[in-house]
Amino acid sequence: MIDLRRLHVLRAVSHYGTVTAAAHALHFTPSAASQQIRQLARELGVDLLEPQGRGVRLTPAAESLLGHADAIQARWEEAELDLRAGEGVPAGPLRVTGFSTAVSVLLAPMAARLRERHPRLSLRIRETGVAENFDLLFEGESDLAVVEATPRNPPAADARFDQRPLLDDPFDLVVPEDHPLAGRDGADLADAAHEPWIAPVPETPCRTHVMSACGAAGFTPDVVHHALDWNVTAHLVAHGLGVALIPRLARVPPELPVVRVSCAGRPHRKLLTCTRRGGHRRPAVAAALEELRSLAATAVS
Repeated sequence: MIDLRRLHVLRAVSHYGTVTAAAHALHFTPSAASQQIRQLARELGVDLLEPQGRGVRLTPAAESLLGHADAIQARWEEAELDLRAGEGVPAGPLRVTGFSTAVSVLLAPMAARLRERHPRLSLRIRETGVAENFDLLFEGESDLAVVEATPRNPPAADARFDQRPLLDDPFDLVVPEDHPLAGRDGADLADAAHEPWIAPVPETPCRTHVMSACGAAGFTPDVVHHALDWNVTAHLVAHGLGVALIPRLARVPPELPVVRVSCAGRPHRKLLTCTRRGGHRRPAVAAALEELRSLAATAVS
């Protein structure tokens, strides 16, 4: 009989990439985590880890075992749902995570609606980074996340997660109100090719979107300022320090002397909802997803 606790350690090593990172997430010491995997390997009579440089990697046998482990986890989620099928009413704790804009524009109003319609539901919201959302779902610390689609996300076919489209959030070109492009109904990004640019800091998801949109328009932007927060970006634009692409969901303070101009080709980012596999069937999660879809339908109009 396989010890499911040891199997969970192996899943964590696969998810986090190293024994040390997995041990930290599980509140183990690295030696204790390694011992759990060695004991699992002895139980099965196969090698699960093999040396790779200064670290280790999963063997083909371990990769095969993980496919079964993910299926077991999904079936466990389904078993919990079946046991609670008679309840039917959204109730109990619901833990939701998302990046800052998603929290402000989608999750906060969703929570207010759920509180009014389902008083037995106890909802907790946590602002997070994109990668952290998947970690919290994997660890069972979150039930539902709103994430931005990025190349670094787990693939859509990942058996651990259920990722579904929520909305496309278009980017607008934001310029000072006295800028020549400010009076247009729409603009080609190439018209701003020779402008100084304000862009998200490197390694952030939207940085990739901004650089890709400019590349599709035939130029590489001259990025002179970097910002983490869209509000900061808008203030830099307002002071005439450059132009920027800002997603429609990101609210710009109305008192700032800036103008949004829609872009030809409609560059955008994709927002997804994500649960553990099978988790969307939980009444509380299903109610939250319904509210999110309703909010998303009018969020970028």
